[in-house]
Amino acid sequence: MSSPLHISHLLGRTTLNRLFAIIYALGILALINHHLLKLRHSALTAIFLIADLVLAFMWTTTTSFRLYPTDREVFPENLDKVLEEKDFPALDIFICTADPYKEPPMNVVNTALSLMAYDYPPEKMSVYVSDDGGSELTLFAFFEAAKFAKIWIPFCRVNNIVDRCPEALFRSNDITFSGSANIKAKYEKMKMKVESVVDRGSISAEYIANEEERKVFDKWDEGFTRHHHPAVIQVLLESKQDEDMKGDPMPNLIYVSREKNKARPHNFKAGALNTLLRVSAVMTNAPIVLTQDCDMYSNDPKTPQRMLCFYADQSIRHNLGYIQFPQRFHGINSADIYASEYKRLYVINPGGMDGLKGPCYVGSGCFFVRQVFFGGPSSPEFPEAHQLWPDHVVKMPIRNHQVLDLAHEVAGSNYENNSTWGSKMGFRYGSLSEDFFTGLHQHCRGWKSIFFHPRRPAFLGDLPITLYDALNQNRRWCIGLLEAVFSKYSPLTFGSRFMGPLMGLAYAHNAFWPIWSIPIITYSFVPQLALLNRTSVFPDETNVWFILYVFLFLGANVQDCLDFMLARGTFQQWWNDQRIWFIRGLSSYLFGFMEFSIKWLGIGSKGFHVTSKVVDNEQCKRYNNGVFEFGVPSPMFVPLATVAIVNLVAFVFGIMQILKGENMNGLFGQMFLSCFGVVNSWPIYEAMLWRTDSGKMPRVVSVISTLVGLTLCMLVLLVPNA
Repeated sequence: MSSPLHISHLLGRTTLNRLFAIIYALGILALINHHLLKLRHSALTAIFLIADLVLAFMWTTTTSFRLYPTDREVFPENLDKVLEEKDFPALDIFICTADPYKEPPMNVVNTALSLMAYDYPPEKMSVYVSDDGGSELTLFAFFEAAKFAKIWIPFCRVNNIVDRCPEALFRSNDITFSGSANIKAKYEKMKMKVESVVDRGSISAEYIANEEERKVFDKWDEGFTRHHHPAVIQVLLESKQDEDMKGDPMPNLIYVSREKNKARPHNFKAGALNTLLRVSAVMTNAPIVLTQDCDMYSNDPKTPQRMLCFYADQSIRHNLGYIQFPQRFHGINSADIYASEYKRLYVINPGGMDGLKGPCYVGSGCFFVRQVFFGGPSSPEFPEAHQLWPDHVVKMPIRNHQVLDLAHEVAGSNYENNSTWGSKMGFRYGSLSEDFFTGLHQHCRGWKSIFFHPRRPAFLGDLPITLYDALNQNRRWCIGLLEAVFSKYSPLTFGSRFMGPLMGLAYAHNAFWPIWSIPIITYSFVPQLALLNRTSVFPDETNVWFILYVFLFLGANVQDCLDFMLARGTFQQWWNDQRIWFIRGLSSYLFGFMEFSIKWLGIGSKGFHVTSKVVDNEQCKRYNNGVFEFGVPSPMFVPLATVAIVNLVAFVFGIMQILKGENMNGLFGQMFLSCFGVVNSWPIYEAMLWRTDSGKMPRVVSVISTLVGLTLCMLVLLVPNA
C-alpha cells in the first residue's frame, strides 16, 4: 500500500529482553535446584521453595510480554484514499451505569456528550446508555443532556474544540471560544438541576417538561425497584428526526434499563452488555461497537478515524475482532500513590500481547467488530432471531412501534432462557471479570485484536482516590480472575491449547494475580520472624548463592523499572507501584483469594460491587497531597498493619544486635528485607500513630494489628531456635 493506514514494529529492546530471559531463567533453575537439595534439612526451605516457585511462574508469565513488544502508528490522513466519509461504518456506543449515588448521573452525561461530539457523521452514531439500576434520576439526567447536546455538539465542531467533555473543558481557565460563556452558563444550569434532583432523590413536577416525559416517569410506581422492574427503553434523540441548532442531524441517543426479576439471574455487567447487543441490533445494528465505562470520557474527537485505520485495512480485517485503546486517567497525583494508573495492565502488557495475537479486552475504550460476538471468523454462531444477526439491515425508524416492541422483548429477563447467550454468543458469563473472560474466549475462537496507544489519550477516566476503594476494586477483579482460572476455560490449559503457549501465559499473568499473595506474605513475615530467632534463612553474604539472590532481586526490579519508565512513567511512580503491589499482596489479592474460596465452597459471596466515583473534598485534598487514606475499618488493613509491626520490631531488634557487637553473619538479607518492609510501611505507621485527620487508621484496626504483630514476635522470641 503506497499510502499506509498504519505501521507496526517491534521495540528496540526486544533482543536484549530475549537474551536476559535466557540468563535469568538459568538463575531461577539454579535457585530451585538449590532449594531442592536443601529440602530435607530444613522445614523453612519448603516454604521458600513454594514462594519462589510462584515468583518463577509469575516471572515466566511476565516474560511472555517482553518477547514481541510492538508499537503502532496510524495515518488517518490517508483514510480518504480508501474510504469516503459516506462509506464510514455505523457506530454503536455502549455506556453502562448501575447506581446514581456511586456513579453520579452528571459523570455519565459528560461521558455521553463527549462521545456524541465525535468528528464522525452524526447520522452513523448511536449512543446506548444502560442503566442497570433502573433509576429515574439517571433517565432525567439524559432528558436534560439530550436538550443540551443540541447546542453542545455544534459548539464543539464550529470551534474545533478538542476537549469535548463539558466538565473537562470548563475546568480549564483559558476558554476563549466564541459563545463559551453562554454555553457554560447553560451547562451549569443543567448540572445544578440534575444534581438537585439526585440530592432530593425524586423529580419535582416543575422539572418535567411535557406530557411525554410525565408518562415515562409514571413507570416508576411503588412496585418499581432496582432489583425488580419492567424493561424501560426510551429514545431520547433520533437522527432522522432531531436536529441540532445548526440544522444538522443528531446522533441517536437511547436509554435502556433491562427487565429485572429477583427470581432470575441477571449476570451483572455482562448481562447488561448482552442486552445492549440485542437492543442495538434491533434498532441500529452498527457493524462497530464501542464499549465505554460511564466514567471514561472521550479525550480525542478523532479517535474513530484512528480506529478506522485498522478496520479499513482489508489485509487484516478478516479475523480482526477488536481494537483496544488503553485506559488512561485524569486527576492522578504526581506520585500515583495507589498505582491506579495500572500502567502494566493498560499500557505495557497489552503492547507485549500485540506482537502475539493481540491484547486482552479491558472493559472500556474498545472498538469491537459486531461479528466477534457470534462465533469465530470461520465458524459463526448466530441467534435464532434473524433481527439479531450481525449482518441484518435495519430499515425501520428506531421509534417505530414494531422496533420498540421487539427491543423490549429482547431486554426481557427471561429472553436468554434456553439460549447460548453468555456461553457461545455475546459477552461471556461465569466471571465477575467479564471483560477478561470475553477477550479470552474471542482469542480462543480465532479472532485477533490490536492495541493502539496514541500520544494523546483517546479516553480519560476517574480513578479511586482512597486506598479502600482502590483495594476493593482490585479484590473484585481477583475474584473474577480466579473464576476464569478454575473454569474449564483456564488460560493455561484451554487458552494455551487454542491460542498458543505465549498467549496462554500472557492471559495467565492477569488471571493468577491473587497468587502473588503467597510470596509476598512469605517474604513479609518469615525472614523477619527468623531474624528475631537469629535463624539465618539466606546464605552468608560471601556465598555464591547469596550473589544469585542479589542478581535475581536486582535483575527483576531493574528490568521492571526500565519497562515502567520507558512507558512514560517516573521512578517515583514506579516505586509507589512496587509499594502498592506489596500492599495488594497483603490485602486485595489475599482477600480476593479467600472470598473466591468461600464462594467456590458454596458458602456464599457478596458478588458485584460498584466502585464509588463520588469525590469527597477532604479525601481529594489528601490524595492530591500524596497522603494515604485509611479511614474505613476494613479487615483488609489488618494484615498490612500487622506486617508493618513485625518488620519494625525485627529491624529494631537487628539494629540493637549490631550496636551490641553481635555477629550478624548470614542475617544481612533478613535485615535488608525488614528495612525494606519498614520503608514501604511508612504511610501505615503515619496513619496508625500520629495522624489526626479522618483518613487515619481506625483505632480498632490499629489495636488488633498491634496485638497480633507483637504476639507473633513474642512467641518467636520466647521459643529459641523455633
